[in-house]
Amino acid sequence: MKLATLKNDHRDGQLVVVSRDLARMRAVPAVAATLQQALDRWDSMAHALEAVYAELNAGQGMSEPFDPARCAAPLPRAYQWLDASSYLNHVDLTRRARGGEMPPSFRSDPVMYQGGSDDFMGPRDPITAASEALGVDLEAEVVVITGDVPLGVSADDALGHVRLLGLINDVTLRNLVVPELAKGFGFMQSKPASALSPVFVTPDELGGHWRGGKLHRRMEVWLNEQKLGQPQAGEEMNFHFGQLIAHAARTRRLIAGTVLGSGTISNASDEAGVCCLVEARVREQLKFGEMRTPFLKAGDRVRIEMRDDAGASLFGAIEQVVQFSGAVQ
Repeated sequence: MKLATLKNDHRDGQLVVVSRDLARMRAVPAVAATLQQALDRWDSMAHALEAVYAELNAGQGMSEPFDPARCAAPLPRAYQWLDASSYLNHVDLTRRARGGEMPPSFRSDPVMYQGGSDDFMGPRDPITAASEALGVDLEAEVVVITGDVPLGVSADDALGHVRLLGLINDVTLRNLVVPELAKGFGFMQSKPASALSPVFVTPDELGGHWRGGKLHRRMEVWLNEQKLGQPQAGEEMNFHFGQLIAHAARTRRLIAGTVLGSGTISNASDEAGVCCLVEARVREQLKFGEMRTPFLKAGDRVRIEMRDDAGASLFGAIEQVVQFSGAVQ
């Protein structure tokens, strides 16, 4: 099943069910007005939503064209946004480029932070920052959305609480990261609003590509019609989503609608390319002794997408243009 949220006069938008080919959609106000309402009562609502999905795929009943430009984020605001760093190749590269080493604990205990979830961007909303001097970067990741997760859940049982999957562009202001982390209290100003894919999908839609708590598909990342990378999301993920959920729920329960990210997808192979500009820069630093790739500039166009074996888009594409507001920094 595929679900999206249309922009309207309400903060949480309007839930719609979307056909598998992302061509048609139908609002379902009699079932749930918003995605959060559906997640809150998933066990009782999923069957009705799946019935609408089946009708859309069969070309039955009322529907209208699906247009990602009309979409808000599937969850325009979420109760919680947690982001991990489960691709240790990315962590290792960035630390080696600074002359450091990755702490041994990173291989046994996931790294995770709590981000701002009150304002997720839609898939066509612009990336807006005060100025180019902030070092605006993209980060392509997979996210899962959970139902209610009990305190102390095991990694195996945690996977049973995954309700939906999607993509995220976790925008980062790189030139604020180091001084902010030096304070020892985590990200805040360096992590502005992130953008979510047009649709979220249930795990069954992904078939055998969703296995072992990992999504085994390539993430395609484009900048100004040039492909930055197409790394495999499942092959070099050091912690699967069950482990990440269990880590987050070690000392507290998680509430339905929690969004949890994989961290920037990264493969060791240079041929796989990159999912963020800072990784391109640190690879250059390690290879050439200098960073050559610039961060995002005004007018740059970012595209993030994942496809099935037939080339069809699984979640729709995140397509954003960079703009600078000139606001006081």
